[in-house]
Amino acid sequence: MLAFRDDLQVALYGDAARVAAKTLDQGSDSGAGCNAAGLTIQKDLHNALLLPPCGLAITVNCRHTEGDMTHPIYVLGGPNLNLLGTREPEIYGSQTLADLEALVRAQPGGDVVVFRQTNHEGELVDWIQEAGREGAALILNAAAYTHTSVAVYDALKSIAIPIIEVHLSNPTAREDFRHTNFVAPVANATIAGLGAHGYVLAMDAARHLISLGGKTPK
Repeated sequence: MLAFRDDLQVALYGDAARVAAKTLDQGSDSGAGCNAAGLTIQKDLHNALLLPPCGLAITVNCRHTEGDMTHPIYVLGGPNLNLLGTREPEIYGSQTLADLEALVRAQPGGDVVVFRQTNHEGELVDWIQEAGREGAALILNAAAYTHTSVAVYDALKSIAIPIIEVHLSNPTAREDFRHTNFVAPVANATIAGLGAHGYVLAMDAARHLISLGGKTPK
């Protein structure tokens, strides 16, 4: 880890780290007084030009690691998910919403996740719009609104970030009215029927789509 400007750090990986270390060592051996604390950034963190005080220029590709994202993944839930653990556990499992949040936050990138649940359609629409402005990707369990809400559909159509639909149960294997889906047509992918583990897969899918540069054609 090379530190510079006292309040900012950049991690060098693989060949970049070895080259940087070797170059700094060479500068020190020559009496130029190179040290990691004196590095400064000349460009952005995606392709940073690091200038030690000895004047040696080191170009480093500071690629993002998993979870190191400029914008968070939004994980949003719809009505009645606050009852997880007590509502029909034979269908939805015994884990609570708090358990589900802890599982999501344990995943790479989970430390910056925005995790929310609401029983109100308008609030969910507001959050979807916010995710489109502030987020890197959206994981959505719209719950009952999946089957009823044109407003949720329209909000999802308006955003340009990756959308992963997730359901704890498999709606297509349940009542006929759950076969109508206003989310799937505007989502990049749907993960259903795997319980809480579906959220783990959704986080992985969201990170993958982010790494591809955003929303892919559906």
